[in-house]
Amino acid sequence: MILQDRQGRESVKRKTWIITGVAVLAFGGVLSLFEDEPDKATADPKPSASAPAKQPEQHNDKPAETPTASGIPSPDTGQRVSLIRALRTVDAGLVANEGRAVDRARNVCLDVKEGKPAATIQGNAKARFEGGTVPSLTDDQAAEIVTAVKSSFCH
Repeated sequence: MILQDRQGRESVKRKTWIITGVAVLAFGGVLSLFEDEPDKATADPKPSASAPAKQPEQHNDKPAETPTASGIPSPDTGQRVSLIRALRTVDAGLVANEGRAVDRARNVCLDVKEGKPAATIQGNAKARFEGGTVPSLTDDQAAEIVTAVKSSFCH
């Protein structure tokens, strides 16, 4: 009887540890879905106050967009600088992670290239860029984002 009681307690302890472990893993997985920190491996270094500012590369007169394997236009280096500068004027938080901002801008450009209605393009841009460091955008800011994308690389 003592043996059965001891085995029963050990079984309950084991089940408790298993359930706790599964709960911790599930909670960690859910939290990772909401993580919005810039990727340090792709973040561009910020110039220091004493370092001379880099001059942006000049645009070539070649076609504005370079399609990638996915078919989504992608800005060249000079166009990327222009895009980041334009997005920063809308809200500096939009470019907290420049790589993510460029990816979102490429998707806005795809909407443009697909001929979607202007209201849809603007609404999609607003949805893509909201969140994280920019919790909400106005319709005017969304329109400025679309203009920034069009004027920098998505002609």
